[in-house]
Amino acid sequence: MKKVGNHTSISRILFFCLAFSLSFSFSSYAQEQAADPAAEAVSAEAPAGDAGGDAAKGKELFNANCAACHKLDAKSTGPALRDVADRHDRQWLYDWIHNSSAMIKAGDPAAVKLFEENNHTQMTAFPQLSTQDIDNILAYTSEPPATAATPSGGMAVDNNADSGSGVSNNLVLGALVLVLLVLIVMLVLVNRTLTRVANSNGVVIEKMPSVSVWQAYVKNQFLVLVTTVLLILVGAYGLYGYLMQIGVDQGYEPIQPIHFSHKIHAGDNGIDCKYCHSSARVSKTSGIPSLNVCMNCHKNIAEFQGDKDSTYVDYSKDYYTGEIQKLYAAVGWDKSTQSYTGKQTPVKWVRIHNLPDFVYFNHSQHVSVAGVACQTCHGPVETFEIMKQHAPLTMGWCINCHRETNVKVEGNEYYAKIHEELAKKYGVDKITEADMGGTECGKCHY
Repeated sequence: MKKVGNHTSISRILFFCLAFSLSFSFSSYAQEQAADPAAEAVSAEAPAGDAGGDAAKGKELFNANCAACHKLDAKSTGPALRDVADRHDRQWLYDWIHNSSAMIKAGDPAAVKLFEENNHTQMTAFPQLSTQDIDNILAYTSEPPATAATPSGGMAVDNNADSGSGVSNNLVLGALVLVLLVLIVMLVLVNRTLTRVANSNGVVIEKMPSVSVWQAYVKNQFLVLVTTVLLILVGAYGLYGYLMQIGVDQGYEPIQPIHFSHKIHAGDNGIDCKYCHSSARVSKTSGIPSLNVCMNCHKNIAEFQGDKDSTYVDYSKDYYTGEIQKLYAAVGWDKSTQSYTGKQTPVKWVRIHNLPDFVYFNHSQHVSVAGVACQTCHGPVETFEIMKQHAPLTMGWCINCHRETNVKVEGNEYYAKIHEELAKKYGVDKITEADMGGTECGKCHY
């Protein structure tokens, strides 16, 4: 009677591999569903907010007051605000929005935790917002995320909508799970059929010695090769991600020879950015403001005028007054005689934003023509005590902005004509900078 080797052990190995893949797929799906895209490290036991606002009005208020620092579904300067009403008590949110710094100084645990987890960035106070305004904003942030559809022209419908297509991903994942289940069932049926045929033909099945999964893996050269290739690809991907961060100075915050607080000047005093950086409207660069611009005000302001006890926590009144004296020494100003001495000392400012030499960027094109707000690229500078680089300034970051930004054609006949032609070409109502060639290499590279 013929003896044959039993392939049951090999079948078990294959079954184990398929089962592992299936379990991994289920675990990935569970993690995807459990992940909170608007993750914010706050108390999970906070009671849900009451829904009693107008979401439409809330969207307008959100865009006017919150959008500079917050997004709905992703962390920006501040945390994501989707479903924030479910993470905090409603009265706590009123107090936080009206005066967050007071809550931090008072030692409120949730306020202090939020302050520490966001790089000690204080939220701008909004005492002008009524409780009804806040209710409207919370109603807008409590709306479920809408699925964003991208037209053929490449225009993003909603910047705050989920970036991934969750429905299609779930369908693909479900199909993959179904295929794995079919393979497992087929493997079991084939094993049973072969065993039945062998028994009916009088073949004695000789059991092979059992081996461990590791031993079977080592002997299988194909699996070893596949694993090696996967490890190489994962390592290359990690190395690529690391190398791509070289030269990205997001968060760079150098100490300047004379301390200049954007929070005091642009925030508390409401000085327009283009008053100091006037060349941003007509030139490629924003320029370093001349010290004479500073002296327009500081001829008469020789010491700090603010209330340090209620507004600031990092520096004293004497510190700010001393920095003004550095300004006087640099321009050669004698405050006792109210005249210039002629003895000047150049200030060696430390550059913060620096693009590579092969990149062309024109401030006037963005500020004057496109009407882009300074905060779009530089962040909420009116809240910065020390100026820093807010955005990564990478090519991908710029291209993404061009893909999402609609062209403003109002009052410009040239753009109106181009817009009409391209809108017909792409079949959309609004065209983006990318539709007009904003992603072509020659637009930004010499």
